[in-house]
Amino acid sequence: MSRDQSRRQFDAEFKREAVRLSQEPGRTLASVARDLGISETNLWRWRKQFAEGGDSVFVGTGHLSPEQEEARRLRRENANLREERDILKKALGIFSGRRR
Repeated sequence: MSRDQSRRQFDAEFKREAVRLSQEPGRTLASVARDLGISETNLWRWRKQFAEGGDSVFVGTGHLSPEQEEARRLRRENANLREERDILKKALGIFSGRRR
């Protein structure tokens, strides 16, 4: 791919519709891909993702699945708790040093 060519991006609705079309009786994956102007590999990957993720798949750029959002929230909470712990350790060291 040359520098001036950009990768084609497809929105979630397009992907869902492509998957739906590819699952219709009498339609082949190859014919749907050809009709939509996409590669069979893309359509195959989208079908696999949809089978594994259901409605939460194809959330788009910047949007996270519920599992990814929960993992992100837990990492943030973990970082905050570590910071609070470190602050308390320093405070304990300061206060216990003054009493001696």
